[in-house]
Amino acid sequence: MQKTLLLVDGSSYLYRAFHALPDMRNAANEPTGALYGIINMLRRLRIDYPAAYLACVFDAKGKTFRDDMYADYKATRASMPEDLVKQITPIHAAVRAMGWPILMVEGVEADDVIGTLTVQAVQHGLQAVVSTGDKDLAQLVNEHVTLINTMNNETLDRAGVIAKFGVPPERIVDYLTLIGDTVDNIPGVSKVGPKTAVKWLAQYDTVDQVIANAANIGGAVGENLRQVLDWLPKAKELVTVKTDCDLSAHMVSIPESLIAPAQDNDTLAELFTRYNFKTWLRELSVPGAASGAAASASSAKAATAEVAAATAPGAESAAPAQSSLFDAVERHYETVLTEAQLDAWLQRIDKAALTAVDTETTSLEPMTAQLVGISLCCEVGIAAYIPVAHRYQDAPQQLSRELVLQKMKSWLEDDSKPKVGQNLKYDSHIFANQGVNLRGIVHDTLLESYVFESHRSHDMDSLALRHLNHQTITFQEVCGKGASQIGFDEVEIGRATEYAAEDADITLQLHLTMWPHIVDDAKLRFIYEKIEVPTSVVLQKIERNGVLIDASLLATQSNELGKRMLEIEQQAYDLAGQPFNLSSPKQLGEILFEKLKLPVVKKTPSGSPSTDEEVLQKLAEDYPLPKVLLDYRSLSKLKSTYTDKLPKMVNAETGRVHTNYAQAVAVTGRLASNDPNLQNIPIRTAEGRRIREAFVAPADSVIVSADYSQIELRIMAHISSDENMLRAFAEGIDIHRATAAEIFGTGAEEVTSEQRRYAKVINFGLIYGMSAFGLAGNLGIERAAAQMYIEKYFMRFAGVKQFMDMTRVQAKSQGYVETVFGRRLWLPEINSPNGQRRQGAERAAINAPMQGTAADLIKLSMIAVQNWIETEQLKSKMVMQVHDELVLEVPQEELTLVREKLPQLMAGVAELRVPLIAEVGVGKNWDEAH
Repeated sequence: MQKTLLLVDGSSYLYRAFHALPDMRNAANEPTGALYGIINMLRRLRIDYPAAYLACVFDAKGKTFRDDMYADYKATRASMPEDLVKQITPIHAAVRAMGWPILMVEGVEADDVIGTLTVQAVQHGLQAVVSTGDKDLAQLVNEHVTLINTMNNETLDRAGVIAKFGVPPERIVDYLTLIGDTVDNIPGVSKVGPKTAVKWLAQYDTVDQVIANAANIGGAVGENLRQVLDWLPKAKELVTVKTDCDLSAHMVSIPESLIAPAQDNDTLAELFTRYNFKTWLRELSVPGAASGAAASASSAKAATAEVAAATAPGAESAAPAQSSLFDAVERHYETVLTEAQLDAWLQRIDKAALTAVDTETTSLEPMTAQLVGISLCCEVGIAAYIPVAHRYQDAPQQLSRELVLQKMKSWLEDDSKPKVGQNLKYDSHIFANQGVNLRGIVHDTLLESYVFESHRSHDMDSLALRHLNHQTITFQEVCGKGASQIGFDEVEIGRATEYAAEDADITLQLHLTMWPHIVDDAKLRFIYEKIEVPTSVVLQKIERNGVLIDASLLATQSNELGKRMLEIEQQAYDLAGQPFNLSSPKQLGEILFEKLKLPVVKKTPSGSPSTDEEVLQKLAEDYPLPKVLLDYRSLSKLKSTYTDKLPKMVNAETGRVHTNYAQAVAVTGRLASNDPNLQNIPIRTAEGRRIREAFVAPADSVIVSADYSQIELRIMAHISSDENMLRAFAEGIDIHRATAAEIFGTGAEEVTSEQRRYAKVINFGLIYGMSAFGLAGNLGIERAAAQMYIEKYFMRFAGVKQFMDMTRVQAKSQGYVETVFGRRLWLPEINSPNGQRRQGAERAAINAPMQGTAADLIKLSMIAVQNWIETEQLKSKMVMQVHDELVLEVPQEELTLVREKLPQLMAGVAELRVPLIAEVGVGKNWDEAH
């Protein structure tokens, strides 16, 4: 402590606090979110990082030397929001009163002052700890200087900088020069991102050497580099943090001038009173509470913006050690039973900057569930429950569902009234069932959790425990479970209020807790705001549209499958020499391993020979009965899962099947379809493809299917920057033929169909981490031959090999990989001591960026297509999304337009190093269009 200087990047804190809590206001309607956030962060920082010397550094008003160097410096930055401007004066007053010396130096930026202070601190034998979210300051890190980011519990020492950026601190300036800084409007080299910058610096060491060797760098990026050679020296100067600022006018001496003064409790009391920080105000009346460097740990109770930092991504603890805001405030939950109460709440939410909305219903089936009640919360600890359809003996008089929705409809449908919820896609269906189109969805805590920590659970109970250290009232506690479970409409209204109002209150708190983590990371914010939230809105429309089913055709297919299964069953009896139950693992094991003496491939946990799919596939290579059994199982699954079940799932009112798309399940970002699952209908067999014939268009309409061509290979080309792969896609060459030509050393026109087949297996196999053993099995060749093909592949596609090697290293160091757009794909087992799990995580690390980027692209396509349909007021509608494919129902009169525009929209959602191509098919049913 006595040898530490703790520096805070106050300008970074300003915006982080403001965007984390933009909607807080006091009784006088003054904005307070940034003030609250900064006070809270500084209090916590003093607890976590005790230091004898302190400084909080803000940007001074006016131009800096960088503005003189480059007229467009920060030209793209928006002016400071008015609500933040209003908080600057009280923020400075509060920071000083808390015992933090403030520095603002004209002509330079806060970064430069911090850089200068770290150098001076080291000269005086101090260690410097810098609290910031600014990546530029990584250039200051050395054995005496460490960066901390309290928003994500990140600590950057030298090893941390290398793990995060791929270069050491002394190369951060070179790295930033090449990639540029979009926030400060400093251009780098066009199309050069972090991976290319790291690659060049690994090869040439410095940006000066990159410039000297520009003539030797090929491809489009090499040309882009040569076009900015004159600019790069200035860019380098702009991104370099000054460490020699003249601070003499602001300090008497260092470190003495930065000794923390005593806390000014009188000033703090005035501020806390004016801005309604009641918990902190009460603390000031407790002797010795929250004073000086020994700020009370109990002060963390009031944490909102920073509470989630106690549980970093990937952490194994069940809940943060600190208490939550939930337990620090008094709760007032109101049951709304009169029109006057409802009107009062309507006035409250109409003025609110953000309102949490939740519904209680008769069932979990979104298309048929009926509304039982609505809960609202726009201020932590204060929430309401509006019951509209509780039915039990002696239930009090409730407002009618019709009256409540009539009064709330304009607010619910108002885009300008921001709303937050936990899985608002479901609530949107409930309101739609009542003729209300929910709009103004700006936040969803389910999706915030999914973007921030995709590998963890996202249900409200888990989130509340993990982020708020609060055990919620569970549905089972209210409604019971099993045969004795009652519907929510039978729950006593007082108890229902406790449960439902808490849900809304918790939802608002979860947003305030998780949002800072997302807003502080530009890539995660893009995934959340530009992909996941709008995708949720589009999915609700797709689910609502549903897809038309020909139930009579499915009945015919089911009958035919049944007959075929009987024939196969008789074949199995003949091969076994006796009848047996083909669905009984016990009888099957007796036939295969006791009577026919087939080799045991593996055993179940109980020690019996396994008869699972993998075993049967292995045995089918040499024996006829296992092959017959696989055929039987395949047909049985089609019959039970689709031809028998789908007709029963047709909505009686619409004549359509309405699936549910689960958005927050797969860590890669892919959607999951359930009730029914429309994404796993097999297409490799004729019987599977026939099921798609039952997905039909109504009269005078057609089914249009559009899917991306070889999307994951295109993404691999983009990510790896492999020149041979990029060239093949740029020239429109069949990638499998091009790969075969490279591996077999022949011209593309001379490649045989067998060689192309080999290349196709290799292309797709390697991006899924396939080993020589796996490749040999897929191609039916010796392992040595498979290994030779892999080695030849990597010789010809060296960029792919380099990408795979670098990805493994990065995954191990940071615990995750990212998509092109910045989706974070966590790999909890990447450093597992269990070799099998670790290798599985390594394979996932290589494939996840491709699969995740493909998921991002199809979501962006869905958003673009839906926006176009609504803008043009078309009758066409999306009815399904299946992996890389969009399925639309299109009236004949719109077919020409849709057929032309759809591939353009899908190809235009992103600009990769290779062209995106979407292929379109048309037919009266899905199979015909596919």
